[in-house]
Amino acid sequence: MGSIYLIRHGQASFGADDYDVLCATGVRQSEILGDHLARLGTAFDHCYSGTLQRQRHTAEHALRRLSSAGLPTPQLHIEPAFDEFKAEELIRAHLPELLEHEPRALHILRNAADHRSDFQRLFQFVIDGWLGGRLNTPGVESWEAFAARVEQGLRRVIERANNDRARIAIFTSGGAITALLHRVSGVPPLKAFELNWQIVNTSLTHLKFRGSDLSLASFNNHAHLELLKAPELITYR
Repeated sequence: MGSIYLIRHGQASFGADDYDVLCATGVRQSEILGDHLARLGTAFDHCYSGTLQRQRHTAEHALRRLSSAGLPTPQLHIEPAFDEFKAEELIRAHLPELLEHEPRALHILRNAADHRSDFQRLFQFVIDGWLGGRLNTPGVESWEAFAARVEQGLRRVIERANNDRARIAIFTSGGAITALLHRVSGVPPLKAFELNWQIVNTSLTHLKFRGSDLSLASFNNHAHLELLKAPELITYR
């Protein structure tokens, strides 16, 4: 059977003007992942990333370490299907509902780094409405459209590989991994997003495939970080 490794990006710059930038911890996590895969002798036949900077840079840092260790490293291909859903756009579209739910929402959103638990509570409110279709807005990608987009990208990657023994790395984001968990395992969207909140930066979720058949082999493996016994490296943003 072939293997697909869904790799979440390293820690981004939560609370900064531009979230889509790996922070220093995110760079380190990506390098640690590459070193760990090199020690295991894990070589990929194909590598993909979404278009987002945090996804691409995670891939580049990890693959550079693999190459330095002498492992064959394929070219990184960019596939927009693996981009994350647009969380900021989703939040902006539903500010009226958020303000009705939480009058301090604007203050919390503008100072998210200082109000992490409150931000998570508001984000959960928006996500729950999005998953259930209660907060769908014209022009904003729906949950069903997002999940279909990611799955179609995965199917294209498998077709391009044309090899049931291929090893494929996909550097993406937590929401995209969650959408694929939902599609592959049949876990309901709300339950899938309960798992989403636990996905560690640079963790690996392993899928097996043969033809069009897909199965989940492992979820959220972050042994490369745990082995260092440095809790500050285990992050979720």
